[in-house]
Amino acid sequence: MSDDKKKSDKEALKELRRQRKSSIDRARKTIKAQNKAIKAIRQALQEGAKTVPEIAQESQLATSEVLLYIATLKKYGTVAEGAKDGDYFKYELAGNSI
Repeated sequence: MSDDKKKSDKEALKELRRQRKSSIDRARKTIKAQNKAIKAIRQALQEGAKTVPEIAQESQLATSEVLLYIATLKKYGTVAEGAKDGDYFKYELAGNSI
């Protein structure tokens, strides 16, 4: 590859990053918020099994948000569903995720 071609490719990439800066920044902000929420949920479950409302109260997240995260964490084996406590299942950290 010639030096001119490399320089041209670098300039094109630089321009593309400049054009998409707001999208990239928005994605980074979203990922940071998701990681913070997952960390709060995992911390709430460190003490033992809890229901979704208990996790939401302890992590200060909306119950609907916790439910979506729990479903995802369950799907990927980070959280396990335990026994039912009244109307709600209790969730706990899976053995390999601690």
